[in-house]
Amino acid sequence: MSELIAIVGATGAVGREALSILEQRKFPAHRIVALASARSAGSRVSYNGGEITIQELTAASFAGVKVSIFCATSGISKQFAPIAMKAGSHVVDNSSAFRMDPAVPLVVPEVNPEAIPRGTSTPLLIANPNCSTIIMLMAIHPLHKRFGVEHATVSTYQAVSGAGAAAMDELREQAAASLAGAPVIAKVFDEQCAFNVFSHNSAVDVETGLNVEETKLIKETHKIWNSDKVTITPTCIRVPVYRAHSESIALRLATAVTEQQVREAFVNQPGVRVLDDRAGNKFPTPLKTAGGDDVWVGRIRVDPAAGFDASGRSRHWCLWVCGDQLRKGAAQNAIQIADLL
Repeated sequence: MSELIAIVGATGAVGREALSILEQRKFPAHRIVALASARSAGSRVSYNGGEITIQELTAASFAGVKVSIFCATSGISKQFAPIAMKAGSHVVDNSSAFRMDPAVPLVVPEVNPEAIPRGTSTPLLIANPNCSTIIMLMAIHPLHKRFGVEHATVSTYQAVSGAGAAAMDELREQAAASLAGAPVIAKVFDEQCAFNVFSHNSAVDVETGLNVEETKLIKETHKIWNSDKVTITPTCIRVPVYRAHSESIALRLATAVTEQQVREAFVNQPGVRVLDDRAGNKFPTPLKTAGGDDVWVGRIRVDPAAGFDASGRSRHWCLWVCGDQLRKGAAQNAIQIADLL
């Protein structure tokens, strides 16, 4: 990436994480255009020993920009992504605005990089999948490639940071108030998030009983894998964790395999790390994965309801997965797409 790169929503949780990743990469500050609302314009963020000044997002913001990474709301993306592309910039969008648009690739670079068109000078719009979808697919795609996945039952344990910086502040404030015996005030979530677990705060379809997060897991997986034959049973839950989502996944494979074959599927898999110490009872946790780019896989085991066949093989396997949804689940995945562009 040699020209300018724009971060839209640079003061939000994902935007700040994108800047942090660029800082770790020693990406030059003078090539970054940090954009936010008029309210944030003029504020400064530290960067590589200096500072970057936040600029107001306007229609004129994208002159000379090669890639624009949108870390804002779907409304902002719908309004300004076409403007950025008209100015000659590729767009990588973190919001849900374009994910299910048939004309827009939905990409996890380790899973379906081929979805990005090659050999064109036309500015492209690429959608970043939902964080839960990215984390799940990073863990199960190696098995899908080798053996085929027919069904996944997934329960998510999602950090409050998936709802933004204000949600992280709310968890901190509620925990302090609860421990002090003071009234606990809920503003971001309808339910108290400190010392509590509740159904994901996205809207629930009264007909299907699925919330929006669960629907995303199904539809986005089908689009990324370019197949609707895989069935998915999701349950999405908020937990009182600052950052990094966890997922319990039970799979039915198309082929019966040994445990060794399952484990071998994760060897040298980019972006995946296995922590599966049964004797020491050490497995992935949100704290271990927070701030990192890998998705961690553990609790690799045969589904006890199915067991092994006479040859020591099974189609039914269980995993426990953790990944930082602000990084691989959002900003890091978007920047990897920018690398490909």
